[in-house]
Amino acid sequence: MKQVVSVSLGSRKGDLEVETEFLGQRFRIRREGTDGDFRRALERITALDGQVDAIGLGGIDLYVYAGGRRYTIRDAARLAARAQKTPVVDGSGIKHTLERQAVCWLDDQGVLPLRGCRTLLVSAVDRFGMAEALAERGADVIYGDLIFGLGLPIPIRSIGALRRLARAVLPIVTRLPFQWFYPTGKQQETFQRRSPRYYHWAELLAGDFHYVRRYLPPRVDGKVVLTNTVRAHHVEMLAQRGIRLLVTTTPEFGGHSFATNVMEGVLVALLEKRPAEATEKEYLDLLARLGWSPRLTPLSV
Repeated sequence: MKQVVSVSLGSRKGDLEVETEFLGQRFRIRREGTDGDFRRALERITALDGQVDAIGLGGIDLYVYAGGRRYTIRDAARLAARAQKTPVVDGSGIKHTLERQAVCWLDDQGVLPLRGCRTLLVSAVDRFGMAEALAERGADVIYGDLIFGLGLPIPIRSIGALRRLARAVLPIVTRLPFQWFYPTGKQQETFQRRSPRYYHWAELLAGDFHYVRRYLPPRVDGKVVLTNTVRAHHVEMLAQRGIRLLVTTTPEFGGHSFATNVMEGVLVALLEKRPAEATEKEYLDLLARLGWSPRLTPLSV
């Protein structure tokens, strides 16, 4: 049985474990939160190295991409360096393949026609595949990286402006403590009021769920949410706030959905390769064989 473990800087409230099967291979998948304790995360990765088939980094990105360039987040690199034998993934391979496909699927299937659709992508640099796909499909997008990531009330209105900004600030931002611009631990359970007018303007709210949730106004009637991992209590909260449709890019197993880092861990475990050795074509071919597709959850308004 192959084993994939996600070591997350997020809350332990989201911990879970399931056994399932992919392409005839049995898997045990586990998510371990550390409540934002960086030292604990270092210790767990060290202990798991060589004992499991893939280790996922949760609640933090190892890489962010923009305009064909890859930038390494210093804190995440410290975590990944603790594993000398087991491949470490952060979900970026899934974000550039599965999530890009999810945007196209949403449009092609008529679930939500994207041309002209008012879209708030709360953070684009950690989901550049999604950002580019939305732009390619003609959505009217506000990229919220400055607003919600850095607290600057400046909307980014074009993919070109996003690329230019990324080239300017990512070399600096990736060297800062990750907790400065992404909620970890108990911060993931709190709400903040920040520029709610952009949430009210949008028809589609997209991106990392912790960002979407953290700044979500009390009422957002009739909106669609396109995101990654949610738990049952998150779905209930979205329904209470008026979301009409939830679209999740990662599949459900055993009644639970897992983050992109876990799903990428499954891919590298099946390929039996390190992420740097796997090609985008291999990822796409494997995703096609697995048949993963977005999950639609209609909610009460």
